Amino acid sequence: MTARVRASSAAVDTAFALAAVALAAWSFWPVYQSGPFVVLLIATLLLGGAIGVLGAVFRWPSIVIAGAAALVYLGAGVQLAVPTAATAGGLLPSGAGFVDLIRATWLSWKQLVTISVPVGSYQALLVPAFVLILLAAVVTVSVALRARIPESAALPPAVLLVCGIALGSGTTAVPLWVVLGLLALLLVWLIRFRLRRRSAALRALGQQSGLSMETPRERRSTALLTGVGALVMLLGASVVGIAAAAVVPPAPSRQVVRTAVEQPFDPRAYPSPLSAFRSYQESPRADEPMLTVQGLPEDGRLRIATLDTYDGVTYSVGSDGVTSASGSFTRVPYRLDQSRVRGEEHAISVTVRDYRGPWVPGSGQLQQIDFTGTGSATLAGAFFYNDVTGTGAVTTGLRSGDSYTADSVVGPTLTAAAIEKVEPGSDVVPKPTVVPDELTSVLQKYTAGVSGAGPKLAAALRGLAADGYVSHGVGPDEPASRSGHGADRITELLTDVPMLGDQEQYAVTAALMARQLGFPARVVFGFAVPAGTASSGTVTLTGADVSAWIEVQTTEGWVTVDPTPPLRPVPPKQPDQPTEISRPQTNVQPPVDESPQRNDEPPQAQVDSTDQRPPDPVVETLLAILVAVGWTLLVLAVLAAPFLAVVAAKWRRRTLRRSAPTAVDRIVGGWREFADAAVDHGYEPPPAATRVEFAQTIGGARAAALAKVADRAVYSPTAPTPAEADSVWKTVDELRGQLDRRDTRWKRLLAAVSLRSLGYRGGRRERRDGR
Repeated sequence: MTARVRASSAAVDTAFALAAVALAAWSFWPVYQSGPFVVLLIATLLLGGAIGVLGAVFRWPSIVIAGAAALVYLGAGVQLAVPTAATAGGLLPSGAGFVDLIRATWLSWKQLVTISVPVGSYQALLVPAFVLILLAAVVTVSVALRARIPESAALPPAVLLVCGIALGSGTTAVPLWVVLGLLALLLVWLIRFRLRRRSAALRALGQQSGLSMETPRERRSTALLTGVGALVMLLGASVVGIAAAAVVPPAPSRQVVRTAVEQPFDPRAYPSPLSAFRSYQESPRADEPMLTVQGLPEDGRLRIATLDTYDGVTYSVGSDGVTSASGSFTRVPYRLDQSRVRGEEHAISVTVRDYRGPWVPGSGQLQQIDFTGTGSATLAGAFFYNDVTGTGAVTTGLRSGDSYTADSVVGPTLTAAAIEKVEPGSDVVPKPTVVPDELTSVLQKYTAGVSGAGPKLAAALRGLAADGYVSHGVGPDEPASRSGHGADRITELLTDVPMLGDQEQYAVTAALMARQLGFPARVVFGFAVPAGTASSGTVTLTGADVSAWIEVQTTEGWVTVDPTPPLRPVPPKQPDQPTEISRPQTNVQPPVDESPQRNDEPPQAQVDSTDQRPPDPVVETLLAILVAVGWTLLVLAVLAAPFLAVVAAKWRRRTLRRSAPTAVDRIVGGWREFADAAVDHGYEPPPAATRVEFAQTIGGARAAALAKVADRAVYSPTAPTPAEADSVWKTVDELRGQLDRRDTRWKRLLAAVSLRSLGYRGGRRERRDGR
């Protein structure tokens, strides 16, 4: 092989290597989704490829290549992986950026899987991608150009793809085209290695025997058919995979590293913030300034925490981070994308006064938060957020003097009249473990004669507003009203006459009623701006401004609903006339109860059972079978593609030899076909053996006769006839049959997919003495 040919082949292998690494590295796109990541990817591929090429050209040992990679990492790491710390327009590293790069080498991995995605170029979180891509590029190019078994160069891109999936999002999967594209590229690359090894072996054998072992036409056809066959099989596997993906319903979450790692903030370690509701109403906290807020709209609300898990005792923030996404809190990068949230954008500024606790008050779904003041860096590093519920927290807790600004998208607030026009959404929230029986009875009374989930919820809210009275029970002029929101307190609220409670009890009652009607619902604890406050002005919220309300999900998204009855004088209690919750006696058969079962999980299947059919078990079974068959065919197709490509290449080679234009070529091709079959069955030709010598190795008079006929056809001055060529191929078919009958069925299968006749000998080198 000339120097020019070797250089061209090395250039092609380098291009294959960098393309494979680039495709595998794109699996990190769901994590970063930013321009700096694209710049890092391109620059790292060029730098890593250059190290691999220089190492191959100058025959650097491994220690020198490792040193060169370390120099590139230290010299370009700040500019590429910590771009915010670079100076001179991003061309030079800074001292602080260099320190961040060194620390991030071992600290950024856990930070990456405990933060919300996408992270962009936040802090030094690009370092893991930089390390993996640089290593993959250097190793892949070096192995492809220098290794004795260059096929192993396909391993680093595959490992990089797995790392991108493992470190990726728990909800957003790596695009299917990335996986299939990398599989196709690696398959073609491996075929190229096999064909190059085969060509080298045939050239060496031809030089020893003085004969050309394969015609150029056969070589081109074999290469073309092998590649086309492999791609056809890959395309079939892709079609099966896409069909299976279309049948399989999308999973709500994926098991990756970030879903398995222990989160630094666990909301279950803190008491439910709603349990402290009554303490804000009591003296002296009722008159103390809690927060100073600027930018809230008129009659706006400031969320402290969203609670979605009810166990009959308390409403809490998330059950856990596995079964409930609301229990998983992660760090927040520079900005969250809330473009899919329906609502209006608002910017607020908050200064903490006498408020204390880990929960960070906010409004709506957070887009960006910036802490200010002396402890801003500490608060920013300790801030965690749950994007499902819009709840934020700091592990260090808020103290007097802390301040921050937040940009958020605030959803709409609906009245009971507007609720009539909505339908339940499809989000899943934790199922209440306890629902008081009295709540179901009162809900049936409020919704009697009403059909539809939205109208029923509106009727329930109107019923609470008509029957309910508000009392915190903290002043001498207020009627006694017990705190708490356990199942016993909700039962007391619904059975007492008059119905007496505050926002704590009414919010929990309304949320449980909404759940019974098929609406995903949750309780929100926070502060409500006093009526009459100027829009977007500065307001100081006191403990008396604490409130609780609910959020229900409709088909348009989450909306805010205030179930608190209007303030009005409370009539005297009537202890001697307890209210019995029962249906009125009538001679007419009562209507069929359309309410869903108390412990059934919503979603819309419970809204109106008359309009929906139960799932057909036969269809469900067929779908499950199709899914299993689809994934099985996908795996089998991918695994069988290389073997079928080998079989197709041999079939095409045999066809070309049998249909050669001259009788001499057909006879010589027949001998080659028999010799290749013998090699596939395990016969090893002696070095530089003639046809007759190879036939003697196989044994048998017919094999020796076939070798002599081939020699006579090549060296005889008399051209053979087509009939003689046909006779040779008939003999070849019979000899192939004899070889098959000598072996077991398993050995025949191995011979059919063997690469030995295509030039591959499993990496063994023959000794000069022939052994």
